[in-house]
Amino acid sequence: MINKLLIANRGEIARRIMRTAHSMGISCVAVYSDADRLAPHVREADQAVHLRGTAAADTYLRADLIVEAALATGADAVHPGYGFLSEAAHFAEECLGAGLIFVGPPPSAIAQMGSKLAAKEVLSAAGVPVLASIEVSPSMDPRELEEAAYTVGWPILVKASFGGGGRGMRIVRSPEGLQEAVDAASREAASAFGDGTVFLERYLEAPHHIEIQIMADAYGNVVHLGERECSIQRRHQKIIEESPSPLIDEATRQEMGAVAVRAAKTIGYIGAGTCEFLAVRTDRAGNGGIAREPKESFGGAGGVGAGSLEGGAGGVAFYFLEMNTRLQVEHPVTEMVTDMDLVRLQILIAEGEPLPREVFSPTIKGHAIEARLYAEDPESSWMPSVGKLYRFDLPQLEGVRLDSGVESGDEISPYYDPMLAKVIAHAPTRHEAARKLARALSTAHIHGLVTNRDLLVGILTHEEFLSGDTSTAFLERNDPAELSSSRQSKEGEQLSALAAALSAQAERRRDAKVMASLPSGWRNNPSQLQQSVYEGRRGRIEVGYRFDRRGKAVLAIDGELRSNLELEFALPGVVAIEEGGTLHHFEVHRVDRRVFIDSDYGSYSLIEADRFPLPEAEERAGSLTAPMPGTVVKVLTSSGEQVSEGQALVVLEAMKMEHAIAAPHSGTVTDLLVTQGSQVQAGAPLVVLAKE
Repeated sequence: MINKLLIANRGEIARRIMRTAHSMGISCVAVYSDADRLAPHVREADQAVHLRGTAAADTYLRADLIVEAALATGADAVHPGYGFLSEAAHFAEECLGAGLIFVGPPPSAIAQMGSKLAAKEVLSAAGVPVLASIEVSPSMDPRELEEAAYTVGWPILVKASFGGGGRGMRIVRSPEGLQEAVDAASREAASAFGDGTVFLERYLEAPHHIEIQIMADAYGNVVHLGERECSIQRRHQKIIEESPSPLIDEATRQEMGAVAVRAAKTIGYIGAGTCEFLAVRTDRAGNGGIAREPKESFGGAGGVGAGSLEGGAGGVAFYFLEMNTRLQVEHPVTEMVTDMDLVRLQILIAEGEPLPREVFSPTIKGHAIEARLYAEDPESSWMPSVGKLYRFDLPQLEGVRLDSGVESGDEISPYYDPMLAKVIAHAPTRHEAARKLARALSTAHIHGLVTNRDLLVGILTHEEFLSGDTSTAFLERNDPAELSSSRQSKEGEQLSALAAALSAQAERRRDAKVMASLPSGWRNNPSQLQQSVYEGRRGRIEVGYRFDRRGKAVLAIDGELRSNLELEFALPGVVAIEEGGTLHHFEVHRVDRRVFIDSDYGSYSLIEADRFPLPEAEERAGSLTAPMPGTVVKVLTSSGEQVSEGQALVVLEAMKMEHAIAAPHSGTVTDLLVTQGSQVQAGAPLVVLAKE
């Protein structure tokens, strides 16, 4: 029996595990780094142990410290969550060696599946269809590296052998750039997972990413709970997942499920796990332009051949990618369509219980879609956003679930993954689930950070997505910037600025010491407009207003009187404006000079310009600055070098990913201000570039 459970993780997954454990009468112990001292998962735990430091390598990746914490607090068991040490066989062994129950598979199963390449070898021998792949390293001779790529077949995907989450992955279509891709993938993998091993895998164009959820107990019972479609991805990391998949039919579902069960039995698996596959349609004329796996197999050191091992039913061919020996980020969609708690099943299995009877005959009810909400800017190369989350509220809608690691007022640090929350919607049909999820996201109040919220809504309402055309190439066919801007408009931003100014004047009148009943700027003899200036994503916005003798407002935007606009009312925080006969309500949230406005026009963030700005030191002309705190992992230029627009100059690592700082225009590097290994803060100058 488990009476006290230590959760070796952070954020939303720690809270989610805690929720089930508490419902089962189990007390919980959290661990936390310096950066997570005030995090919600720490507050909600029965006990919490401080892991000193901020970097994952010093805290959440320290197996010895976590085992010590479990023993010191009297915990019976450890749940690893996902990421960090969840797929580290040595961690499971250390837990078991210390007399703790490990809520996960046996170390032997983790070890066999821990290396994606080794997993392919094991399962290929068991008859599971796989893609051609071969291990490589940054130290290989360039010619040897290129020969390995030709053996696998172009195009290729450079992949980290350990870990997941899209880190350590690069697509390469020709020998040019192969060495750099291998170097970068290895660096990123070593930083995120502590192991820089990478391999080359045959890359399929526009496949679907399908995964099968399995559950296995210690008595030889292994079942699958259907599939999840996880094809909508950015930088090879999933952002929208759903169940069931719009691609496959019942025959394919059962065949893929049988393969996943066979894979689990092959390695003696116990617990919750996921087999991931790439799937392509085979019934389109000309194969629909999708690259197919070559029929000839091949040998070679560290290589796995796909050959004739091609699974397929119902016009779909599929190939095994990897097995995740843990709970998946996207497990809630399976829970919502099967009405099963996967964390509860994990705990029961860890306690030695057989799988409950209902697990053997799961019923798929309706459709569930999950969206991952990230603090990042899709319009700026997915650059993460750090800082204070001033407000974070989602509407309470039936069938909508929020799994979040943050709350209003939390500080988002640069040290960990930028995911804020998962929002999941369940409905009888796929269209209804998509519509419900889009509404939940679009009407949420998310203030303080740039997020991918508008991109998610743009995807969920796009005709291709709604038709089920959800391959991994979705964001290659559809520009993320255009999808994000579909909910934004110049008119919406201008009216939001006007609402911000009107709300501010109402706030000032409310707090006025004299004549508070008079509107701001009222005169016996009307004169000029009261004016305010805001900076938005589209630049400078000037708004003006004046109240006449009857209290009626005259409104102007960028110097133009807007006779089509009528002010219904303006209160601190709420403004109603009628435009062309339609009434629009604006919710206004002010934090110093920053203003956040939500309405049916979308959500906007503006900065109010100072009326009397103080002189400030001018930044050196041509400076390229760090967008966030991080570490310089590579310097790709030198002082005096001529560079072209778009050329990468510095590579910065932050939030477990690498970000290239590129030249905004052609010119000459006049000063290089950092070296490899430099620690930089947000806004720190990196390179000075003189424009041609």
